[in-house]
Amino acid sequence: MSTPVKESTGLRMGRPFGIPVYVSPTWLIVAAFITYSFQPVFAASLPGYGLLGSSVVALVFAVLLYGSVLLHELAHCVVAKHYGLPVRRITLYMLGGVSEIEREPETAGREFNVALAGPLLSLGLAAIGYLVSAVAFVTGPVDPLSMFLRPPDGLVPVLIWQLWSSNLIVGIFNLLPGLPLDGGRMLRAAVWKAKRDAGIGTLAAAWVGRGVAVAIVVVPLLMNLMSGQEPGIGSMLWTVVLASFIWLGASQALRVARVRARLPQLRARVLARRAIPVTPEVPLSEGLRRAREAGAGAMVVVDHDGRPVGIVNEAAVNATPEQRRPWVNVGALSRSLEPSLVLGADLEGESLLDAMREAPAPEYLLVERGGEIYGVLATADVNRMFSGV
Repeated sequence: MSTPVKESTGLRMGRPFGIPVYVSPTWLIVAAFITYSFQPVFAASLPGYGLLGSSVVALVFAVLLYGSVLLHELAHCVVAKHYGLPVRRITLYMLGGVSEIEREPETAGREFNVALAGPLLSLGLAAIGYLVSAVAFVTGPVDPLSMFLRPPDGLVPVLIWQLWSSNLIVGIFNLLPGLPLDGGRMLRAAVWKAKRDAGIGTLAAAWVGRGVAVAIVVVPLLMNLMSGQEPGIGSMLWTVVLASFIWLGASQALRVARVRARLPQLRARVLARRAIPVTPEVPLSEGLRRAREAGAGAMVVVDHDGRPVGIVNEAAVNATPEQRRPWVNVGALSRSLEPSLVLGADLEGESLLDAMREAPAPEYLLVERGGEIYGVLATADVNRMFSGV
C-alpha cells in the first residue's frame, strides 16, 4: 500500500467498489517473466501440452495470480473505505499492486486492520485453494506434506495448486515486519499503540524494513554457500529486485517520518512574509521601492477600494530585467486571487499542508479571521523548511 504520489499511467480496468483499477505497462514485464519462469514447471506437470501449450498455461497463471493481487489490494481499500478514508486508485505494476489511500488512519488500531486485510485475504485464498485441491483432486487419505510438495495431475488441479501456494507465499511475505510491507505497517501500528507516537512507530518499522531487505539477499546466499550450491542467477536477480524495492520503500518511510517530525514547526504566521498593498497600475520598480522601504517581502494587488484581487508573483518579478521594471505594471505580474489561494493565518502543521495541496500555487494570501490581510505565504519558504530531509 501507499499514499498517492502521482497520477496513474496505464490501462483502466474498472471500478470495483467504486475504486478505479489501473494496470501499468510494467505488468507486461512481470507477466513475461512469470510465463518464462513457470513454463518448465507446467511442462513437467502437463507433459502432453508441449512448449506452446505449457507457455499458454503459464501466461494464464500469471493473469490469475495478478487477479489475486488485485483482491489483496481491494481488501486494503474496502477496510480503508469502511473507516472513511478516501481511496484514489489501485495500480497493478511490476512488483505487485499499490493502493493509493489519500489519508492515514486516525488510530493505530485502524492502521493495523487496514494493513492486515490484504495478507489475511491472500492467506484465505490459499486456504480455500488448499481445501479445494484436497477435496476435489486427491483420492485416498490426504497427506498435508505431499499436498505442499507436489501438485495433483491435470490442468485445473495444477493451476489451482500453483495459485493457492503462490497466495500462501504472498500472504506470508507481506507479513514480514518491515515497511513498506503490510507487516511493517502492522509493526508500525503496534509501536504506535505502545508508545502513543506514530512517528516512533514509522521509524521502528522502517529500520526493520531495511533489515528485512538485507536479509532477503543475505540469507538465501548463505544457505547456498553452506550447502555448497551455486546460487542461480535468476533467483538472485529476483531477490535483489525485491530487496531493492523494500529498501527504497523503507528509506522513503524514514524521509516521511523526518518530514512529519518538523510539522509542529510549520506555522503560517511564522513563515509569512510581510506584504504591502499596491494597485494594479503601479510600476514594478515603484512597487519594489515601497516594499524595500516597508521591509516587506511580497506585494498584494488591491483594487481602489482596498480589496485584495491578486498576488504579485515573485518568479515573474525576478524574471523581469531591471531596465524594464519602470515600464511594467505590477498587475501584469500578478495572479488573480482565487478563493483557494486565501488561507487563514492560524493554519499550521498538516492542516496547512492539506490546504496547499488542494490548490498548488507559488504564493498564498494569509488573512486574519476578520478578513484583514496578514501577509503572504510563499511555497518556496515552506519547501526550504523541509529541504535536506
